[in-house]
Amino acid sequence: MSKTWSVDEHLEDILRSIRPLDPIELNLLDAQGCTLVDDVIVPAALPPFDNSSMDGYAVRTADVEGASEEFPAVLSVIGDIAAGSSGLPTVASGEAARIMTGAPLPPGAEAVVPVEWTDGGTGGGPADAMPAHSAAPQGATGQVRVHRPVQARQHVRAKGSDVKAGTLALKAGTVLGPAQVGLLAAIGRGTVTVRPRPRVVVLSTGSELVTPGEPLGPGQIHDANSFVLTAAARAAGAIPYRVGAVTDDADSLRATIEDQLIRADLVVTSGGVSVGAYDVVKEALSRVDTFRGGDEEDRADAVGDVVEFRRLAMQPGKPQGFGLIGPDRTPILTLPGNPVSAYVSFELFVRPALRTLMGQEPVRRRTVRARLTGDSALTSPEGKRQFLRGDYSPPGEEEDLGTVRAVGGASSHLIAALAQANALIDIPEKTGRLAPGDEVTVVPLD
Repeated sequence: MSKTWSVDEHLEDILRSIRPLDPIELNLLDAQGCTLVDDVIVPAALPPFDNSSMDGYAVRTADVEGASEEFPAVLSVIGDIAAGSSGLPTVASGEAARIMTGAPLPPGAEAVVPVEWTDGGTGGGPADAMPAHSAAPQGATGQVRVHRPVQARQHVRAKGSDVKAGTLALKAGTVLGPAQVGLLAAIGRGTVTVRPRPRVVVLSTGSELVTPGEPLGPGQIHDANSFVLTAAARAAGAIPYRVGAVTDDADSLRATIEDQLIRADLVVTSGGVSVGAYDVVKEALSRVDTFRGGDEEDRADAVGDVVEFRRLAMQPGKPQGFGLIGPDRTPILTLPGNPVSAYVSFELFVRPALRTLMGQEPVRRRTVRARLTGDSALTSPEGKRQFLRGDYSPPGEEEDLGTVRAVGGASSHLIAALAQANALIDIPEKTGRLAPGDEVTVVPLD
């Protein structure tokens, strides 16, 4: 009898065979979702100069000391300073410069008075806002009455108050999201060196499968697996390519996979890996000469073209396969055909493989401990590690443990229950029985 693999043994064997993708330099928006290869150091201070955090007037603090609405400080307005201005005027005693948010603080000025603390140059009461310069250019001259005092540096963003030159902006291994892309743009980086998002080809096998939206014939079902696996690959950060379902024909499957290898960093199949007479994936991928291509000498030198099919001590997802195929030794993971088995297998094996290709750590999802809730006990099959779907609630402020309840049964075809789950309940081998109130290990799917 062939060896029965544990979940950890199978995953470790997969990860030993996979290396992170080679780094490439990408434009910022193309790098979103990718992993930084090197630390990014700030080349210059951000902001690069002292600037105003308000629309208002740049003043000397002594000139507005003790100012109030009853006894305002009256200052001469010497001009406008807009964001992007150069050739700044010097603010002398008794003067003010009208300044906009983000504009550089002019020489001589020590603080900014918000426009709402002034009459806005109208000679009336407190202003709500400044009129547009194009509509009222006279606002840059004349006088302004200031109704409140300010302290030195008030409403001023100091040079380098965000990040200082020479400091670490982003660490190697950071996944670039919108905020990180924004920071790179702010410090002047137009490109960045990253590990690219892996390209994943996803296909289902089975002559009974029909594309959603098309009518079903006798004995047919809609293809859910390729959609759930494609969505899971995208959620994991990959670039997925969904291929239409392939019929139960070994030659057709081999030809389809060979055509797809040109755009694949990893291939994922579902179905056809058990012990039935029509398990086409095992039939198609067990031949030594599969996908080697080239001439006879190339084929003689090729290695790693056989996919090894294994029996795992787990439920759901007992039948699994893994190998390296084609001239580039592209990893392929062959998953079971039942929808829940396929999805659980993705989370346990495919997702860590994708994170390894992207150079992301940790490769496995985090686990937490939780207290089991529900009306009845759970049983686990002898000698198998079981992964039940669960509804997990994190602990409250004064609680050490969250709670989790099983959703649906253990059967691997119950995709409706899978859609209600937000976690997997990881039940070790030889556990036997779990009662409500027992502690369990939970894998949140967030």
